[in-house]
Amino acid sequence: MQRHFQFLFQFDSRLGEAWALSSRFGFPCICLLYPTVSKIVGNYKLLATQAAPDEEEVTDEVLNQILATCENMPKSSGKTCNAYVHKLCKAGNLSMAIRLLQSLRDKNIFIADAYNTLLAAAAERNEIVLSFQIFKDLLVFHGPLSSTCYLNLARSFVKANDCTALIRFVKQVSELAFPSSTTVINRIILAFAECRQIEKALLVFNQIKSFGCKPDVITYNIILDILGRAGRVDEMVHEFASMKEAGLVPDIITYNTILNNLRKLGRLDMCLVFFREMSDTGVEPDLLTYRAMIEIFGRSGNINEALRLFSEMKQRQIYPSVYIYRSLICILKKVGKVDLVISFSEEMKSSSLSDIAATENFKQKRR
Repeated sequence: MQRHFQFLFQFDSRLGEAWALSSRFGFPCICLLYPTVSKIVGNYKLLATQAAPDEEEVTDEVLNQILATCENMPKSSGKTCNAYVHKLCKAGNLSMAIRLLQSLRDKNIFIADAYNTLLAAAAERNEIVLSFQIFKDLLVFHGPLSSTCYLNLARSFVKANDCTALIRFVKQVSELAFPSSTTVINRIILAFAECRQIEKALLVFNQIKSFGCKPDVITYNIILDILGRAGRVDEMVHEFASMKEAGLVPDIITYNTILNNLRKLGRLDMCLVFFREMSDTGVEPDLLTYRAMIEIFGRSGNINEALRLFSEMKQRQIYPSVYIYRSLICILKKVGKVDLVISFSEEMKSSSLSDIAATENFKQKRR
């Protein structure tokens, strides 16, 4: 297998030499190397059909040849290196892959795609320590990371029960990412929540204050949504109170998160409390607010208040979403108001697409 890797490196280097000669002399010198290149290409195809090298077969010599290839052909080094890393990961040889990337990094060559490939492989195998190492390298040398990176980090913890390493890692990240450490930790918490590791997400939230990272409004919005989706209403309300005690001012996303989760649980009493508080603090309701309140009033049988809010929303030039029309029509059908059902159905159908809020406008981002 090592021999096949060497053929691949020979192909890369000789092909580069041929193109260099072509540029210098103005004719296609690559044809002079055709017999050799054809042989190497044949071996390269053979390599591509075989399993990737295992730990024992990949030597330092092969590693050095990969490094030389990447240095001599910088324009194509990204794809080349990522292909090597992918093959190593496929064989389960993650240790050699990280050695390769770190050796390139030492030579000021940082290939983000290859790191992402390795991070995904580490997550699949629940390699926590390796995932930490790759994630930190990406954070330091690459800058802002994609959502996929955060999700892969969280996935590596699926089978982990001891969370000591997680807290230690989050502390390191908060120090590395300063002054934007809160943003990074917010995305880590969200990634754990999206991977359905709620307790780990809450653990990170409860620990960040101990190492000097202050939660912001976005942090609390994420936590409120996590608790609300889990049906842990009392904890959600408690964290909302803690947020205000910390001097943070709830925004429209905060209130909508609370109202929407209470709506799903049918808690009209609490919805009214937070809706009034929202109005008292000067936070203007938006499309999501009206949908939650119209539905909750409709469920409770308070049709008049639901219709009043629907009229108020349109007066404020907030176009109803399809969801609001459907919810209101469903409520009116249940109480037998056929005339209103027909009226709103025709209104929804006759409204132009620009007058009805699109689906993407209805969805509210948490980050």
